[in-house]
Amino acid sequence: MNRLTIGKVAKGAGLGIETVRFYEREGLIEPPERSDSNYRIYSSQAVSRLRFIKRAKTLGFTLREIKELLSLRHDPSASKSAVKLQVEAKIEDIKQKISDLKNIQQTLEALDECCNGQGPTDDCPILKALEGDGTLTDKSLSQ
Repeated sequence: MNRLTIGKVAKGAGLGIETVRFYEREGLIEPPERSDSNYRIYSSQAVSRLRFIKRAKTLGFTLREIKELLSLRHDPSASKSAVKLQVEAKIEDIKQKISDLKNIQQTLEALDECCNGQGPTDDCPILKALEGDGTLTDKSLSQ
């Protein structure tokens, strides 16, 4: 077993040292051994686990979801179907976020269209729409 310092583990995983410490505090990686001078000493498995976490984060998984995936990864009784369900749930979550972002884009484009960009801000239709009752509709944008 290799004995790696936090700097080597961070570099091997492509993360910052503070990120490694954060994941340790969050329970995503096991607390490392400590040297006689109290330095963290990690095994090479920590690098693999941190890479897993980094890749999962890149794909949009939350830390809670990553914990679940890691527990499935290390549970001998877990099945592939449990992992597949996690991924399918993430796909649905991302589809919803894309839909929400498209709605935001359409609303912002409508706000942009309703303002000619001329004159003082006290008569700005964008600001008036934002100050409204909390709903931005085509009607509120046309006023």
